[in-house]
Amino acid sequence: MTAPAMDPAVRLMLRAALSVLFGWAAGHKLRDVTAFGEALADYDLLTERWCKPVARLFIAAELCVAGALWIAQCAAVAALGAAGLLAVYGGAIAVNLVRGRRDIDCGCTGAAGRQPLRAVLVVRNALLITAALASALPATARVLTWIDGVTVGFGVVTLMLLYAAADALLAQSPGNRRSLRDRVIESAEEPTGVVNA
Repeated sequence: MTAPAMDPAVRLMLRAALSVLFGWAAGHKLRDVTAFGEALADYDLLTERWCKPVARLFIAAELCVAGALWIAQCAAVAALGAAGLLAVYGGAIAVNLVRGRRDIDCGCTGAAGRQPLRAVLVVRNALLITAALASALPATARVLTWIDGVTVGFGVVTLMLLYAAADALLAQSPGNRRSLRDRVIESAEEPTGVVNA
């Protein structure tokens, strides 16, 4: 029985798309490390003391994965690392869903695009884990040609557009709009400290 192998162009496309995804994820977390630490604390899986260091560790791991996916000698290990990170994130979401804590921000899209926890996020992560594990497979013995480069380029763009569209649909779903509207109302009802004369 032969070991499973993947077409090298498809493997490269998956690795490149995962690299872009992890680079984007780390980038938005780096723009507001404090907010990401707070989102991590909301999961209530770590003591407050560990939230900031673990947040920084996740960001560093995402950056390492994003870069290492381009290095042939370690790309398979980076793909497994990507699957591991996605499994940790998906597991944290699942634990909080079981606890009934659906109103916390998933921390997936940064402060500008907050999303409450939902089962569809676990499914999304499971699909991404599948892609990461597939990209860790060895490639078939086929030489890449220039047309493969074009295919990979268009494939990565297509995958990223599909991911962005799915993410936008999740953000616009009725449950998410209702939760965000409730948050806006709650924040408007909080005292501002201004005293009316």
